[in-house]
Amino acid sequence: MSVLTELSAALRGGSVEVVDLTARLHSGTPILRLPEPFANTLGFELEEVSRYDDRGPRWYHNNIHTSEHSGTHVDAPVHWYSGKDGADIAGMPLGSMVGPAVVLDVSGKAAEDPDFLLTIEDVRAFEEEHGALPEGGWLLYRTGWDVRSGDTEEFLNTDENGSHTPGIDPECARYLAESPIAGVGVETVGTDAGRGFELDPPFPCHDLLLGAGKYGLTQLQNLSRLPATGAVVVVSPLPIVGGSGSPARALALVERA
Repeated sequence: MSVLTELSAALRGGSVEVVDLTARLHSGTPILRLPEPFANTLGFELEEVSRYDDRGPRWYHNNIHTSEHSGTHVDAPVHWYSGKDGADIAGMPLGSMVGPAVVLDVSGKAAEDPDFLLTIEDVRAFEEEHGALPEGGWLLYRTGWDVRSGDTEEFLNTDENGSHTPGIDPECARYLAESPIAGVGVETVGTDAGRGFELDPPFPCHDLLLGAGKYGLTQLQNLSRLPATGAVVVVSPLPIVGGSGSPARALALVERA
């Protein structure tokens, strides 16, 4: 059999499982909130156009109103000033949309410290145990934050000092920017920590990874169902010409015994 025929048989037979990594889009889906004087984007809204009535007797359809960066979404290089001459979301290479993934799990540390920052030592320790980061693939950063996604306040975890969500420190972000991966995926509202503005450079994942032509993938779910290595991720953003990002469906293919 061909490789694709074998894959189709494995999917039908259950020896390869499809795991949905995508947060559902609805009016309560958490979105990033920026402080004044910065402008904020729209949350997700569904506007009914017709539903089997005098506006359209045999069909149902809606308009959607949302940000490029709502729910599970991809950040393109052009999203950040450091990548302003890079690709828009329509220019994302097809090879970056399908690739191997590794899952680096620090959910225990993030549970103890919501401001936890991944370090280069954490990544190197992972590589010593599991091998080098996958060329053209994805580093999926598991913090356990997806369990909060049903409650915006708990998910953004904001107090008078700002938002407290885990992220990646600048040295580690630089290491990942110089690595062969296509991008980094996270469970939080953005790829940077809630207090990423305090780091040097501010928002280092955005600044360094997008500036290096990498991609960000946010608000992932179900990373707990993936192995540390061996999964294949499929990321499917809309090809919005000139877009800085797009909501996306993210899936993982996982071999099961």
